[in-house]
Order: sequence, then structure tokens, then C-alpha cells
Amino acid sequence: MFNNIPEVKIGIVAVSRDCFPESLAVNRRKALVEAYAKKYDKADIYECPICIVESEIHMVQALEDIKKAGCNALCVYLGNFGPEISETLLAKHFDGPKMFVAAAEESQNDLSDGRGDAYCGMLNASYNLALRNVGAYIPEYPVGDAEDCADMIHEFVPIARAIDGLNNLKIISFGPRPLNFLACNAPIKQLYNLNVEIEENSELDLFEAFNKHAGDPRIKEVAADMAKELGAGNKKPEVLEKLAQYEITLLDWVDAHKGYRKYVAIAGKCWPAFQTQFGFVPCYVNSRLTGRGIPVSCEVDIYGVLSEFIGTCVSNDAVTLLDINNSVPKDMYKQSIEGKYDYKHTDTFMGFHCGNTCSSKLSCFEMRNQKIMARALPVEVTNGTLEGNIVPGDITFFRLQSTADAKLRAYVAEGEVLPVDPMSFGGIGVFAIKEMGRFYRYVLIDKNYPHHGAVAFGHYGKALFDVFKYLNVPYEEIDYNHPAGLPYPSENPFK
Repeated sequence: MFNNIPEVKIGIVAVSRDCFPESLAVNRRKALVEAYAKKYDKADIYECPICIVESEIHMVQALEDIKKAGCNALCVYLGNFGPEISETLLAKHFDGPKMFVAAAEESQNDLSDGRGDAYCGMLNASYNLALRNVGAYIPEYPVGDAEDCADMIHEFVPIARAIDGLNNLKIISFGPRPLNFLACNAPIKQLYNLNVEIEENSELDLFEAFNKHAGDPRIKEVAADMAKELGAGNKKPEVLEKLAQYEITLLDWVDAHKGYRKYVAIAGKCWPAFQTQFGFVPCYVNSRLTGRGIPVSCEVDIYGVLSEFIGTCVSNDAVTLLDINNSVPKDMYKQSIEGKYDYKHTDTFMGFHCGNTCSSKLSCFEMRNQKIMARALPVEVTNGTLEGNIVPGDITFFRLQSTADAKLRAYVAEGEVLPVDPMSFGGIGVFAIKEMGRFYRYVLIDKNYPHHGAVAFGHYGKALFDVFKYLNVPYEEIDYNHPAGLPYPSENPFK
């Protein structure tokens, strides 16, 4: 469990319309809580003891109770038709992510006094939420029995974790972006719309702080921890103390600058002057912090690290940020992929970055110098990357981005890292996503996305898509890799 993302506690509040039996809401809530406790971690939920919410006074009582219990997410449970005013006021006044679910009828043998009509009530709830401009998560099919609703609440946990995390996030950047990296530049206005704080700093501020940490007594201990992590992959031991000094500098900066926010992500820089002045590249330190749940992006990619943080919250695991980098050579495809995996050549590509992927997500790793930078600089100032092949397995490639005119858009695509040797350098893997060629052309290019994509290790497309919907990204601006036969709006139908 990372300490840089929230622990979710969902307050379950049952609501009831006064012309329906209270017992329906009470008994159904009890069954729901029991079903969740049997199947999932009961610590995720809190059963509000207010029997039911029928009125505005009950709403206030329930709101005070779940706040006192430390709930940072809300589930409004329609045990019957529900009071559309009180239940939506509860959502309005709860300061955190919320969801609505509704009880299904249990048996054909009890459709008189035992009929709750929550199927109908959910329609009025959704209409009233819109009237009040209140956003809420409503599952794909939000009506179910106790076990069904328990599953829905469990699916809400990672979504709630991401939304609560963003509401308490500060991004700390050190910039500006390097020359020729305008692609990583985007207006920060949407960060404030998402309730994310940002602190933008100069590289000179960071360099001053780094120099003040010279001789810090913690350096040797951190360097030893780095050596232990690297093991036989410690090919540049001479740079570890500088890297340790840098890691301590960043963590101290976070502690001193986090302010009232609970969580932090960092958008950092590594060139063109970083290497010659600091004497190393920061990739390995970035990888270590990301591995602890503090995402760090390269090239001052603010929306890249925002995406990484969302992925960390959703997956409850380390993520990475990679260049959508290079094509797979045809001879590699024919030798290692064709006939072995169900992908066309254009479904494949290589995801790469210099060395920011944490060691737990690499099948093997070594501390090395940054090959591209070493072409133009002394090798000794380019040490500090963590090189290795990315572990094979399921992945989700995604990004939340502000356009140049400050509009939000996003993409999500599920795929996998193939167990194929990329035969190259850096932190790198051979990726495969169905219909990637078309996705690359008609989403990534047509919608002007930068070259960085966040990578979560597993299939999290459903949760990420729902997070982006919750954040009010327009539906038409949340893209995914369309299957063959489903054209994109800009795709030439005569091609």
C-alpha cells in the first residue's frame, strides 16, 4: 500500500421514500453490507446507522455521521424508490466522490408490499442530480440484488481513490520544458478545474536545494539502499551518492512544499543543462519514487504525471511514463511475433524511456549511462538511468490531456507487453494493442497528443474510462482503440 494515494472508505447510506415501507431500505442495506463483507475487504465500507434517509433532516444526520466516521466516498443506496430531493442533496453536500445504486426486486412471490420500485427511482435520482449540477458515478447497470450491488461498490473503489486523490493532489514541477518539447506544454487552467494544485519552480531553485544537501548524513544510507536494490545491476556505483543526494533533495522539497495537500506528483527535468550541472541524469531516482507511489514525469510533462497519478490510484500499483517511441522492425515481427501472437505488424510498437521505470516492472535491470545524451556529452555526466526490458503482461496505455485551447480530452487502450526482446537500450518493451495503427493515426495524431503515454500494469480500461467521465471529460473526447469495422470520425471510408 502506497502512502501517497488515499485509502478509500465508502459510507453506505440507504434512502427511502416515505410512501414505501422503511423495512425495504433497512433490510436491503443490511444484506448489501453482509454481501460486501463476505466477498471483499469490509474496511472499504461503512454502514451508516441512520436507519433510512427520508427527509432533509435525515440527510443532514447521515452526512454528519459519515463525515465523523472518516468516509471519503459515498454510496447512496436506493432501497426503494427513494426521496429524490433528500438523496441528491446528500450527494451535493458530500465533499468527495459519490455513487448511486438501486435495489432490485428479490422474488416474484413478494411483489406487493415487497416491491420497492428503485428501478424507477434511479431515473428520478439521475434527473435531480443533473438539476443540481452534481456529478456522481452510476454503474453500467445500477440495479441489482445485494451481491450485484456489492460488486458495483467494489468497482467504485479505484474510481473513488482516483477522484479523492486528485482533490488532494499538488503537482510540483521544475522547468521549464526543454527546447523542442513543446508537445509536453499544455495550459494549466484545467488542473484548477480538476481541483489539482500546481507549484511551478525553476531548475535553479532545485539546483540550489541540491547543493545545500551536500554532505547530508542520510546520503550514505540511501546510497546503500540503492546498491542493494540494484544488486548485480549496479554498473555505475560511482554515481550513487549523487543520486542519493538528489533523492533526499526531492523528498525534502515535497515535505516542505506540500502545504495543505495530502498527495504529491513531480514533473521533473533532465536536460539539456541538468547533466552538466548536477553531474548525472535523474532517471533512477525518478524510478524509485514512482515505485513508492510518487509519480515523477520526465521533460516537465505536467499532464503526463497527472495521468501517472490517476493510474497509480486506479491500479494501486506503480505505473510508468513512456515514449510511444518506435516501430517494430519487420524482421523482428516475422521472427518473434507473427504466427505466435494474434497481432498484425501495425498493432505493435515499442514503448521506451531512458530509465524511469521502477525496477519491479523490469524483467532485468542495470544502472547505466544515458546513451542518447552520451553521444554529445562526456559519459560521466550521463550516468543514472535504469535500463532493462519491461515485464511482459497486460498493460493499459492512457493519458488525460489539456488541449492548447484548454479543453480536456483523454484516451485509454488496453494491450500487453510481449515476451519479445526489444534488442535495444533504455527501459523498453515491445507493446501490442489491437488496431494500434489506426489508433495511432486517428487518435494520437489527429487529436494532437504528445509522445508520452502513461502505462498501468494490468487491464484498467473500464475504471480509467469511468474516472475520465466522472471528471467531465466530454464523452466524444474519451477515445479508445476502435476494433476493425468501427471507423473513427476522421477515418477515410474509401481508403
